[in-house]
Amino acid sequence: MQRLIFATNNQHKVDEIKSVVGNSFEILTLKEAGIDIDIEEPFDTLKENASIKSATIHNLTKTNCFSEDTGLEIDALNGEPGVKSARYAGVDRDFKANIDKVLAKLGTTENRTARFRTVISLILNEKEYFFEGICEGKIIHTQAGIGGFGYDPIFVPSGSKKTFAEMTTAEKNEFSHRRKATDLLLDFLSQTGKTNF
Repeated sequence: MQRLIFATNNQHKVDEIKSVVGNSFEILTLKEAGIDIDIEEPFDTLKENASIKSATIHNLTKTNCFSEDTGLEIDALNGEPGVKSARYAGVDRDFKANIDKVLAKLGTTENRTARFRTVISLILNEKEYFFEGICEGKIIHTQAGIGGFGYDPIFVPSGSKKTFAEMTTAEKNEFSHRRKATDLLLDFLSQTGKTNF
């Protein structure tokens, strides 16, 4: 089976993407690749942050790899937290604090529309490709569910009455921004015949 290094230290993201990829190819985590670094995300766009992560790992390993960056965009907060989603309440990546900050800033605002956006950067045979997935939905007033991670307890995707945190992985994949981006990645690898990683 061919393999790609996934440039992330977030096991939740690894698990979600593995659930979509299945046996299409093998995902090698940074830890499994013997890489112990925390890559900075200094840019103002998901695309640039995804790109720097995959470029960093490609430069280190000289092998094919991919990365992703994901943000929650809330319309009433002018797109916040966006690229700062993981560190919205501080550098510690404390998602309880991040959720508390979102709910406090929204308050009783009626407009709760939001979306998750994922951008995947793939470096394959020295070329870079991008794939984007978007999930529209809304932010609820109080947390619900204990599954998932990040903002999942307060996000209900359009077409569902459950938050991501109330769903199984299979249920979440029916709506997931990360699945949509990963599907595009898989389609690209399949349609272009790029199976010789």
